[in-house]
Amino acid sequence: MKKDPPMRYAPLESLRPTLLMLALALLASTQVLAADTRPNIVVLLADDLGYGDVGFHGSSIRTPNLDQLAATGVTLERYYVAPMCSPTRAGLMTGRYPIRFGMMRSVVPPYRDFGLDPAEVTIADMLATAGYEHRAVIGKWHLGHRRTKWLPGSQGFTHAVGCYNGAIDYFTHQRDGQLDWHRNGQPDLTEGYVTDMVGDAAVEFIEGVPLSEPYLLYVPFTAPHSPFQAKDEDLAKYPKLKGKQKTYAAMVDSLDQAIGRILTAIDERGDAENTFVLFSSDNGGVASVGSNGPLKGHKLTPYEGGVRVAAAARWPQGQVVGGRTIEQPMGYLDVFPTLMQVAEVSETPGHPLDGVGMLPTLQGDTTPVERPWYTYMDQNGGRRQHVAVHHGPWKLVGHRPAPDAAQGKTVYELYRLADDPNETTDVAEQHPEVVEQLKESLERFFSWQAAQQVPRYDEGRDELPPLENWTPRE
Repeated sequence: MKKDPPMRYAPLESLRPTLLMLALALLASTQVLAADTRPNIVVLLADDLGYGDVGFHGSSIRTPNLDQLAATGVTLERYYVAPMCSPTRAGLMTGRYPIRFGMMRSVVPPYRDFGLDPAEVTIADMLATAGYEHRAVIGKWHLGHRRTKWLPGSQGFTHAVGCYNGAIDYFTHQRDGQLDWHRNGQPDLTEGYVTDMVGDAAVEFIEGVPLSEPYLLYVPFTAPHSPFQAKDEDLAKYPKLKGKQKTYAAMVDSLDQAIGRILTAIDERGDAENTFVLFSSDNGGVASVGSNGPLKGHKLTPYEGGVRVAAAARWPQGQVVGGRTIEQPMGYLDVFPTLMQVAEVSETPGHPLDGVGMLPTLQGDTTPVERPWYTYMDQNGGRRQHVAVHHGPWKLVGHRPAPDAAQGKTVYELYRLADDPNETTDVAEQHPEVVEQLKESLERFFSWQAAQQVPRYDEGRDELPPLENWTPRE
């Protein structure tokens, strides 16, 4: 082994400029370290998890880690999302109703040449301007895949692991016969069960970030979305269940385990106090397997069971006092402006935000936040639009013919959620004036519609073949 040469000492007088520069550099670095108390930000998103599929809502499925998150943080009892995957992801990313940029009425299927407009400002873009150098998405992207401009690396993220499509095989990682698992834009042949791989990649990212530097970690799991596939050891935990119900329970169990590993990694770094953690599902549970508890409806419906989901948040150092339940309605659109508050970002994006910064509410402010909340779904080929708006105690649900439908009429239902949270009694006939007010509100919502909208799910199914390894060519 070669030794270092002996050190030569210079006279003190000649070292003064160097010492001065070193002192200034040390002072600057100390100031940065002292000032850089920005929190880490972790957003965990389940896929098709029902409101009633977690222990803190009474499920028999084992979710100890999510239950602990809810117990040590705050339970968001009225947390709203879109009734399907891609629109929720788009709204979460931007803080804007996806109808404004064409991504609200349907998901992005494999054969669709459409994606999140790069002109939109994402949470990753926003946090980049705030000095967050480490910004990862790990899991299911589902915001466009046929052009590189729609991929995470073009939407503000510095690190991306996972799939571009939805509904990939949990063991082969394929969608429509092609591998859909990528690491920073390149096909990744890593083997394993997808839920485990998402959790492991998230832990790897956390452990790789320097302790003094804050990070954004967005983890959109594929579970428990179909295909219904689970590991044998998780299936064995539910001997009394059969068929899809058994598999679904095992998938939720595996999801909770992965979330537990992520939270443990945060704890072991000593970051738990100053890490903002948000968990929710992207929509309600599927009718055939998921449980939405007492709520009416399911995924792909505008009823509460389709759009009101299990959610919890935690940030001890940010004065988010745990052990509370918050009844204030909030949801996916509020993530962007709330993270602006968490990261103390004052510069607003050029586009108007539809969400509201809810950090004061999370911290205990009980001042009501009043605004209309809209739901829209036009995915299927039945040429029916399913819409809803709730504002204050009221919720109007409408089933109306699509603009290109040959015939049909709109049917409206009115519910007083304040007294009837499970939407059991339609009171439209008793309150026609409320119906008219909320119909006018819906028309304002539709006036925001972008000229170009993602086509319905069933359109163009055979027009575009799968990409090789789902890797864009442009």
